[in-house]
Amino acid sequence: MSYNLLLVDDDAAFRFEFCDCFEGYDITQAADGEAALSILKKPNTIDLVLLDVEMPGIKGNEVLLEMKKIKPDIKIVMLTANRSKDVVVESLKNKADEYIEKPMNVEETRRIIVKMLGEKESKGIPDTGNVKAKIDKVKNFLERNFDKKVSLKEASDYVGLSAKYLSRVFEDLAGTGFSDYKSAVKVKKARELLKQGFNVNQISDKLAYANAESFIRTFKKITGFTPALFRDRQVGKKIIHSVKKKKK
Repeated sequence: MSYNLLLVDDDAAFRFEFCDCFEGYDITQAADGEAALSILKKPNTIDLVLLDVEMPGIKGNEVLLEMKKIKPDIKIVMLTANRSKDVVVESLKNKADEYIEKPMNVEETRRIIVKMLGEKESKGIPDTGNVKAKIDKVKNFLERNFDKKVSLKEASDYVGLSAKYLSRVFEDLAGTGFSDYKSAVKVKKARELLKQGFNVNQISDKLAYANAESFIRTFKKITGFTPALFRDRQVGKKIIHSVKKKKK
């Protein structure tokens, strides 16, 4: 069964992002309250409305009240960038079924949509377990290809997700962005190579950096040390360890 969502938001960029993340659903879009009410007044198959609180013209809570008059049993989820409890309370008093805070967390939004539709299984969006498995697969892909320039597009193609969706869920589930994780993988390998005696130019080549300067900047950003200082500290630790062994 294909579910039809009505997304009401004056922010075209947000609507595009939402549709990209939830492409498995049939999504009807409206840029303002008047357009949304017009859609509901005509014959339609809308299962769930996602309605922005702050819009030009008729405000979200007013649209909410009108929608409930037109179709009392319609499920409505409010979208709000305003974290004030008063805004949320007013929406719930006006019989909103749920609310989602912006910026949108994809997995939390997915959970709410599934709950509102009463789906026994998610249609059109990979289930959480499957998405987590794909994120782990991307991590492994990056770790095995530390010596190459891996783009977000290449990683998303590898696991069969759109680049934009992967970017969002990777940060949600991995706790860090795709690029930051990729940099951390390379720096971890760089630390090993420094301990083995490789110099900065050799390492930047091995890890597919554009140049040594780019490698040094990334290494310092993540570790707090330049590669040279990191190597000197490792040499110092070896000397101290050697002296301690001799004393014994």
